[in-house]
Amino acid sequence: MRRKVLLAAAVSTTLVLSGCLGQQQESDSGRNADAKDVSLTITSNSVKGGKNDAGAKWIEDWVIPEFTKQQKEKGVNVKVKLDGVGVDDDEYKAKVALDFGTDIGGDIVELDGIWLGEFAQGGQIKPLEDIVGKDKVDAWDGWEQIPDAVQQVSTYQGKRYGIPQGTDGRVLFFNKKLFAKVGLPEDWQPTSWDEITAAAVSLKSLPGVTPIQLNAGTAMTEATTMQGVLPLLVGTGSEIYSDGKWQGDTDDLTSVLDFYQQVYRGKLADPVLAQEAKGRDRSFEEFAQNKIGILLESDYFWRSVLDPEDGVAKMPDRDTAVGWAKIPAMTPGSGVDGQDFVSMSGGGLRVINPKTEYPQQAWELLQFMNSAAATKAYLAGTAQITQREDVNSEVLKSDPMLSFIAEEVLPITRFRPGIAEYPKVSTALQQATADVVAGKTAAQAAAGYRDALVKAVGEDAVAGG
Repeated sequence: MRRKVLLAAAVSTTLVLSGCLGQQQESDSGRNADAKDVSLTITSNSVKGGKNDAGAKWIEDWVIPEFTKQQKEKGVNVKVKLDGVGVDDDEYKAKVALDFGTDIGGDIVELDGIWLGEFAQGGQIKPLEDIVGKDKVDAWDGWEQIPDAVQQVSTYQGKRYGIPQGTDGRVLFFNKKLFAKVGLPEDWQPTSWDEITAAAVSLKSLPGVTPIQLNAGTAMTEATTMQGVLPLLVGTGSEIYSDGKWQGDTDDLTSVLDFYQQVYRGKLADPVLAQEAKGRDRSFEEFAQNKIGILLESDYFWRSVLDPEDGVAKMPDRDTAVGWAKIPAMTPGSGVDGQDFVSMSGGGLRVINPKTEYPQQAWELLQFMNSAAATKAYLAGTAQITQREDVNSEVLKSDPMLSFIAEEVLPITRFRPGIAEYPKVSTALQQATADVVAGKTAAQAAAGYRDALVKAVGEDAVAGG
């Protein structure tokens, strides 16, 4: 506990200090642009034989030698090294914050997307155009291969701060076997929340089957927020943070909690799974055992959980028994931007340290790391959704589920706000769903959520009421 407190203090202090440093030291985009001897460092939370082993191997065994070769052909002697860490995310975040604040950070730095706003607000990172020049940033042909929705993960207040590393998407998974038993179609695609609950009510007639698993409560932590509250909220037409304010006990947020109330009070979901420490893992196991009809999850569920050979909850007949559908808006057209269907995604990004001695060369390395060739090399023959449409169309063509995410879901998805207060907001949302599961009404849970939100972010930053 003491270590976490110290780390949090280090991050907070460094953000303040680096904000001042950032104002004092403006980047010179042309600095050392013609240098023939260049040294660059990539900071990543990955290490060979440890955390994110594949990422470390990709950087050291492919990116560095290939980029070095490319630059040598241009007459530039470049030395690139990996500053690999391999620690918990909070420790990595603290390290990066300290590195930026003390001028020893890498030239290219990998960040979690939800940290973007915090580092930008602290002045530790700057828009790419401020570091390397707007014309050069806009000229990169890779932007054409990254959907606008996916570019959100590296965009803050309308400015590009980096390039997305990759992403995922959330859908409704369903068991075709169970659907067939109650006369539901194997190509099921609900167009409203009412159609979801209607299907769940039909499944309720099957003994030993949980009709729908909707993540709820604090035990599931961020899974409740990302695989429950936020996808539903964007289906009402609202995002959790917009125009400088967080969603309070608004009609839209209350509608989300009302849906939870319908699901749990109607005994369509298992409240025990929402309360157990390993409830999410058990929901995976039960789905694989044909005991859950509908489950809202990310593509991780398909490629890593249910995988017949290597999954954590192997499902031998996954390819024939599992269906998937887009998450509908509350009613047709009620989603954000008038969408009929919605989703939420996560992802990381790579940024350029504003204090790099080689801004132009760092930009070349960043582009190289996000090229089609580099992205395919990272996959090493595996099927996984990337940030690039051209790569996805090639490597996912044999996997219909992942192709569906890439083609149908990524263009309509949204991302969590990269704001420092987000973790506290997420915790408050989780508690609101827990309150509903425990028996409170949607209105009561929404009121309690607002109280917690005001304490976390202040009255002026809360919408509704």
